[in-house]
Amino acid sequence: MVLSGKTNKDTRMAIRDGIKAAQIESMKSGDKGRLAAVRLILAKLKDRDIELRTATQVPEDDTIVVEVLQKMVKQRRESIAMYEQGNRPELAAQEQAEIAVIESFLPQQLSDAETSAAIEAIKAELGASGLKDMGRVMATLKERHGTVLDMSKASAMVKAALG
Repeated sequence: MVLSGKTNKDTRMAIRDGIKAAQIESMKSGDKGRLAAVRLILAKLKDRDIELRTATQVPEDDTIVVEVLQKMVKQRRESIAMYEQGNRPELAAQEQAEIAVIESFLPQQLSDAETSAAIEAIKAELGASGLKDMGRVMATLKERHGTVLDMSKASAMVKAALG
C-alpha cells in the first residue's frame, strides 16, 4: 500500500542523483581520479541495495547512501593511518583524494556545539542521568541525527555528558 502516491523508486532523490550526475560530469571532463572514486561509491551503493533486497524494513534512500559514504570515509582514514605507518605517502594521498570526493556528497555535519545541544536535549527528554542510559541516548541520537553526525565522535561526547 502506498500512502503518499509515490513508490519507493519515485522517492529516490538528492544524494544518489547527485552522485550519478557527478559520474557523468567526471566522464565528460576527463577527471579520472574523481570518476574512479564516484564509480567506487556507486559500486558500494549497488552492493548495499542488493543486501537490502531481502530486508523486511528498508530505511530511506538518503539514509542508506549516507551510511555507505560514512563507512567508506572511515575505511579510508584507517588506510591512511596504515599507509603513513608503512611510509607510503603516495598511497595515503590517493586515499585522501578519495575522502575529499566522498565527503563532497555527505550532508553538512553538525558542529561540536550543535552536537552537544542535541545530546543535552535528548538527555533531558529521556531523563538520562548516567552511563547506564548511554545506549538509549545513542539510539535516539542516531535515529534523529545519524546522517549528519560522526557517530564515533558523538559516542565520546555522549559518554562525557553522561559521565
